[in-house]
Amino acid sequence: MARFHILEGFVIVAGWGVLFLFGIGLFITKRDAGRLYWGLLTVLQVLLGVQLLAGLVLLFSGGRQPLLHYFYGAVFPALVIGVCHLFTRGLEKPPYHLFFTIGSFFVFGLTARALMTGLGIG
Repeated sequence: MARFHILEGFVIVAGWGVLFLFGIGLFITKRDAGRLYWGLLTVLQVLLGVQLLAGLVLLFSGGRQPLLHYFYGAVFPALVIGVCHLFTRGLEKPPYHLFFTIGSFFVFGLTARALMTGLGIG
């Protein structure tokens, strides 16, 4: 389970980085997000949930990480994504993806930091 948690951690960090760059590309080219962007966002949100479950299994089986690992990996990303959903809820015109692109930058950094603390780096 620990190996899966680490591997998925790398995938999540890379995925949020890709989503951020994808959103920047859409903004620069003045295009609206399509199914690929929203699909990637959905997959990344689900992966965060799966990662949380794997982390809980590790925690309850005796694993201990620094407290910041849990905040960087689950609490803060959930707050950022929740705020993005809240802000886009009332939008009536594009670009709807702009908030998620900005949020993905922060989630990228937070999950990268969670990975670093989990691996004992810094």
